[in-house]
Amino acid sequence: MPSLQVMAQPEGISNSISADEIALYDRQIRLWGVKAQEKIRTAKILLISLKAIGNEIAKNLVLAGIGSLTILDDGIAREEDLGAQFFISEDSIGQSVWDIPVDRFSRWTKANSFQRAEAAAPQIRQMNPRVQLHVDTSDVKMKPAEYFAAFDIIIATDLDFDTFSTINAACRVTNRPSYMAGLHGFYGFIFADLISHDFVIQREKSNIASRTHETKTRTILHVTTKIENEKVIELVTKREIYTPLVLANTSSLPEEFTKSIRKRRQVTPLLTCLRALWEFQRQNGGAYPSFSRADLEQFTALANARHAELKLDPSTLTAEFLRSFLQNVGSEINPVAAFLGGNLAQDAINVLSAREQPLQNFLLFDGERNLSPIYSLHPLTDATNNGP
Repeated sequence: MPSLQVMAQPEGISNSISADEIALYDRQIRLWGVKAQEKIRTAKILLISLKAIGNEIAKNLVLAGIGSLTILDDGIAREEDLGAQFFISEDSIGQSVWDIPVDRFSRWTKANSFQRAEAAAPQIRQMNPRVQLHVDTSDVKMKPAEYFAAFDIIIATDLDFDTFSTINAACRVTNRPSYMAGLHGFYGFIFADLISHDFVIQREKSNIASRTHETKTRTILHVTTKIENEKVIELVTKREIYTPLVLANTSSLPEEFTKSIRKRRQVTPLLTCLRALWEFQRQNGGAYPSFSRADLEQFTALANARHAELKLDPSTLTAEFLRSFLQNVGSEINPVAAFLGGNLAQDAINVLSAREQPLQNFLLFDGERNLSPIYSLHPLTDATNNGP
């Protein structure tokens, strides 16, 4: 059955937060307030694909007390899922039968196996029974644009570029904020497209006047003040404007990263390799590069071309980095998944509460060098994410 509701909300539940919920979520209410928690507890979030990053995102969102989580994943629970996921057990894997490999990381399937999302659902539900949990085992590629309109935030993980782009476009048509994320061993990324997002920050009033246009993407809409502990506190409402994935993927780096040789050498070649990987998949039906000579030559040529387009120093795209990236493609490492999934879930919570500066717009994680730079990628702009 393509769609299964795992848990329904009991009738008669009030839209206002209860005393029990205040006690349960006391720590985070102290952090961002009751009003923000009320927004969180009514939020409907769609999570597409439940692999290692998806596990971490689901865990964090459910524990935060969102209203409902829908998991859309048509994948079968496979033996390799046991290595990096904590919601699936060996009981979800049936008797072994050989099958045609889907890619170089999928060697077999199991007879009588569970759908991955259905197998994980009971464990997710136990983490917070107050959250409505729905499982949809149909193919995301078959979903019309209006399907995404039912959710407040859409999060897609571990898909190829064309599928990411299709989902992102559907979210824009229905005016829904979306995140894309992927994990490749020690490497990974998070992309945010919130379309247009307003948020409020609080800060002690300064003698320096605020600029209306803080960056190419962020403006101050208005400022109010209040007195708190004999201090004048500003409540600053800001707006961030975003770019769709298909445009961000072809955008230049902000000028601050390319204006000098030293700056260009500091840019991680991971951005280059991700763009090369996505183009490789587009040219090869979504497949990852194998270790064949033809695939390695094709990927290397794509990487060199993308590196040049980004105006980066050729010496930073080393054979060692290319080798390391390709060896990590498609694999999952728990600590990296925890970092990326935790950051994405936290940013989604911030967006719901509208109280913090959100991600703008591309976070990369290089576990080999322990780097997590953020690049603000927009067409024909030198926008940078300078923070509030």
